[in-house]
Order: sequence, then C-alpha cells, then structure tokens
Amino acid sequence: MIYSMVPAVVLIINLILNEESLVKYGILEKKQGESTLVHVRYNHFVIAACCYFFVDGSWGVLYEHHDIPQLFPAIYFFTVFYFVLMLFTMLTWTRYIVAYLDKHGRRTKVLLYGVWTMVVIGVACLMLNRFFGHFMFSYNEAHEYIGESGRNISFILQIAFYAVIAVYMLSVASKSTGQEKIRYNAVVATSVVLGVFQILQITYAFLPFYAMGLMVGICLVLSFVQSGEKKEKEIHDNIANAMAQDYEAIFYIEIETGEFIPFSKSKKYMTLNATESGKDFFKEAFESIDTCVYPDDREYAKSFYIKEEMLKRLEGRHSFSFKYRVLFDGKPRFFLFTVSRDINERYLIFYEKDIDDELNAEKIQKENQKKTVTFGQIAESLASNYDEIYYVNVEDSAYVGYEVNNIYGQLEISKSGEDFFKESLENIPQVVHRQDQDQVSEFITKDNLLSMFEDHKDCSIDYRIIVNGKSRYTRMIARKSSDGTHFIIGVEDIDEVIKREKRHMKALKTEKELARRDELTGVRNKTAYKELEKSIRSNIDNGMDYLNFALVVCDSNNLKMINDTLGHAAGDEYIKASAQILCDIFVHSPVFRVGGDEFVVFLRGSDFSSRKELMEKLRSKVIENKKNGDGVVLASGMAEYQPETDSFVSEVFDRADKEMYADKQSLKG
Repeated sequence: MIYSMVPAVVLIINLILNEESLVKYGILEKKQGESTLVHVRYNHFVIAACCYFFVDGSWGVLYEHHDIPQLFPAIYFFTVFYFVLMLFTMLTWTRYIVAYLDKHGRRTKVLLYGVWTMVVIGVACLMLNRFFGHFMFSYNEAHEYIGESGRNISFILQIAFYAVIAVYMLSVASKSTGQEKIRYNAVVATSVVLGVFQILQITYAFLPFYAMGLMVGICLVLSFVQSGEKKEKEIHDNIANAMAQDYEAIFYIEIETGEFIPFSKSKKYMTLNATESGKDFFKEAFESIDTCVYPDDREYAKSFYIKEEMLKRLEGRHSFSFKYRVLFDGKPRFFLFTVSRDINERYLIFYEKDIDDELNAEKIQKENQKKTVTFGQIAESLASNYDEIYYVNVEDSAYVGYEVNNIYGQLEISKSGEDFFKESLENIPQVVHRQDQDQVSEFITKDNLLSMFEDHKDCSIDYRIIVNGKSRYTRMIARKSSDGTHFIIGVEDIDEVIKREKRHMKALKTEKELARRDELTGVRNKTAYKELEKSIRSNIDNGMDYLNFALVVCDSNNLKMINDTLGHAAGDEYIKASAQILCDIFVHSPVFRVGGDEFVVFLRGSDFSSRKELMEKLRSKVIENKKNGDGVVLASGMAEYQPETDSFVSEVFDRADKEMYADKQSLKG
C-alpha cells in the first residue's frame, strides 16, 4: 500500500498543477500557432505521466495481493503497461522539446526517429515477452516479479537517451541569453532528473522512483518554463496594449495566406471605409485605396500593397515605413505605415498611425526655433570648437541641434525635438560606454544643471562613447545663455587629448621608476630606500600602527680583492650575483642596493613571517659557497621593528648592521 500511495499522491498533484493548461489547450493538435502546439505537446507529456502514475499505483495495490491467483492476469497486464507508459513519457517529453525549440533540422529529426524507434522496439519486445522467452520480466510460481536482463537494457537505453537530450539542450542553452537560457536549462535539468530517477528505478525495482522523477521534472517545467512564459506573455501583452494606444490600427497578417486579424482600431479609423478583417489583407487593402487615399498619393500607395513587393522591401531588415495622405471628411491627413516581421517570420505586423498633427507641430516648431535662435548667444558660449551644440529651452526642454560643419565654425541645424533631456536619457544606453552611463544620466538632467548653475557659470563631464565598437573620450560642457532662457550644451571629441595625457603620464611614471632603480643590478637604489624610510617615519610620527617589518643588511665579502685581481668587470658581476641571490631567497620583499657592495632587504608579509627560515637559508647558501670556493659570500644581519622602543627606521638598520658585522667577522674567521 505504501508503494501505491506515492503514484496516487503525485497523480492528484499533477492534475491540480496542470488543470489550467489541460482545460485551455486540450490534447488535440489543431492547425494553430507554434506556441499552441507547444502547450498541446506539454499536455501530452502530462497525460502520459498521469497514466503512468495510475498504472504504477494500480500495480502496487494489486502486487500486495499477488498470492491470489485470480489477480495475476491483472498484475501481468499492468506490468506490461508500466513499461509501455514509461516509454510513452519519454516519447511525449521528446516531442514536447522538439515543439518547444520549433526546429525542423537534422538533429531534432534524429531525436524523433530515435525515440520512435525505441518505443516501437520496446512495445514489440513487451508483446513478445510472454510467448518467446521472458527477457523483459517474468513471474515465478509464487507470482513474484522478476526483472530480466532486457528490462535493464531497456532502462539503460532510456537513460542514455535522456542524457543525449540533456546534452543537446545544454548546447542550445549555451547559445541563448536571459530568460530563454533559464528555460532551456530547466529542460536540461528535467531530462537529467528523469535519467537519474530511472537509474534509481533500476536499482530499487520495488520503489516508485520513476514516478517521483516525473513529478520533480513536471514541477521544474512548471516553475521555470510554463510560469516564465506566462509571465513573459503578460508583459508582452501589456507592452502591446500600451503601444497600440499610439496607432490608429494594427493588423496581424499571415504571409502565406494573407489572412489577417485586427489587433487595434481607433474610433477615427472606424470612420474610414478601409480594411477591417477578412481573408486577404493585400487584396482588400489594395482595393480600399481608391476610396480612402488622397488622389495624388494613390498610385504611390498601391505600390506597397503587393505582397511580393512588400516582402522584397523587408529583405535584409526587420521593418520599413512609408507615409501618404488619407482622406478624413474629404480632407487629407498624413499617415505613417510601418511593416515588420514577427520573430518566426511567418507573419507580418502592419501599423497605421496618424502623424498629421505631429508633422504640423514639428514644422511650426522648427520655424519658430529658427526665428528665435540668436546665433550671438551661441557664439558667446563657444570657448573652443565643438562637434555638436544643442540650444535647449529651459522652460519646456525643446531643443535645436547644430553641427559644426567646417573649420570656420559655421553651424547647420542637424536635428530638433520636444524634450532634450528625455531623448538624451533614452539614447544613453545605445551611445555611452556601459561604465559611464550612470554618471552621464545623473549629469544630463534639467534639475542637475539648474542646481550647478546656481554656483557656477558652466559645468562639464568627461565620458566615453562607443563608435564602431570602440570607445572614444568625449566632453560635454553646459552653459546658460546670457538671458537665462536657454541651456547651451556643447559636445567635443577629446579622445586624442586624453590619450596624449595618458601617454605623458605613462612616460613620467616610467621615468620615475627608472630613477629609483639601480642601473647595475636592477634592484631598487638608495633613493628608493630613503623614500621608504621617509614613508615609514611619517606613519610612525602620525601615530599610525605600522605593519610588522624587519630589515636585513648585507655586505659582499671579498669585493675589493676581486676588483684588484680580476678587474672591475668581474667585481660588477659579483655585485649582480649578490643581488640575485637576495632576490631569489626573499621573493616577496623589495631589495635595495644602498652602497657599492651593501644591500638592504625590507621584510614584510609572508617573508616577515618566515624571516628566521629565510635567514637560515641565506647563511647556509653562503657557507656552502665559501666551502666550495665558488659563488657569492654575503655577510648578513637582521633586526625587527619594535614599536615600543623604535622611533626611527635607522634604529632598526643599526641593529641589523651590527649583526651583519658580527657575521662578517665570523665568515673571515
């Protein structure tokens, strides 16, 4: 009874969770859109899972009484259907994935042919199992279930198939982004879950693991695929409804047949005797032109409603637009018509928008701005040449944009608009470098500019824009006109200036670094050591807790003898070898050459923690060199910084120096 409770519970949960999908989409594959087919295929998977839960639970109830001979035929019958429905869950899952991907390529065909082959062979084996040898399963004389080798082979093949699906979906997910990638990964996870729980089913034949796996998989699909698509569809519908408010009419047209559905039609549009709904959009729209379109524009308009011509104009781009005049109460009004493809390229979306008022307003606005713009006010703001200048009305944010078109600074109107600040904020994500978008968004607001102009005559910001995939430095400078009625905003390309400054700073840094390097050994020189002393002294004087450190003072033995006997070139090599041995041992600490044959090592961090071991390593190496008569012989001494008593770095140095001289005497002895 415990075995059968699990399938019974998951059957009820499955029906509750998927009630909406089953009622809304059903299980019949009607000739509808791809999205509907996906839901129907998902319902097939849910129904197959429900049937499996029912058969699995029924088998569990009957098998508890397998000692009753009269029940054996029913037990055997449910066993056969147990395997059949397990195959059918795999079949319906695969068909759902293929519909979900909406792909008709070679890989999806291989998946479908493969799963159908496995189902057909599996069903055939189950039919032959009773009459030609029990190679799938059998029952002994006590009517006890025995899983045969064929059962395990069948399960292993199904597990392998789920693994193939998971790998395939993982490759699809790797090429996706955003919510789509999350949904594909959920499908991957579901396939993995089904495979894993089938492995458990092989291992524990008398526990309903596969039923639990199906339920976990369905929950994953519901949580990350179905609910995600539902939420996304709601968002898309809200966006579409909001966008539809700006159009007189929107039509959704099937390219192949010409059938169309009106999505939105305004009251103004309803007064026209234009296309409303029907079987052939292109034909009906073409025929309505003679009654709806201004006579001078009719021939021009007709050229757009030939399907082949419309599709030709869409080649290589997502959409195109055109405009002509439509008659309202005998008076012409300009309409803008936009045609675009849907994502699957099976439908066209046709938008109609009345732009007559916008065109008139834009015309009046440009004329007024041309009359009112005072070039003297612009000129007073020009401290240098700009690439673009914007003249923005403080009160309503309307603007005119000017381009500096030649070396004499002559201006030409390039653009105009109703709200400079709104349009600027909309354009920032497409134009400005991602890392600079926030600061530019904060700068280019009316309130921010007004606030800054209370204390300053002008304000500016440097930022990067993206041009042909590469970033360029740009400067925006804003001022107020002399009468305070307009903002004058100049945009200047300063990329070369910034790059020149960076090159200069890099050169200075390199020069400064070289000035602090010892030319012979490449380690830091006495100047760098004095700066270090000064920095540490400053921290100590200011009461700052300085990190623990120690100084190692070293002196090269026998340098004078080498110079006298072998020459100064050999002496230089000896000094370089001395520096090298210190760098090799004190890997994490800076080495300074502070005299002809004298070095100081500033121990910190891990080298400070291991200072005793490192000093032992150095002295062992020196003793070995002296014994062999080959290599560098360095006398060395170390002293640690003692915060309670040390006020100067020189005090630490003196203690290390004394220890070094003691070591030098020891080496000589």
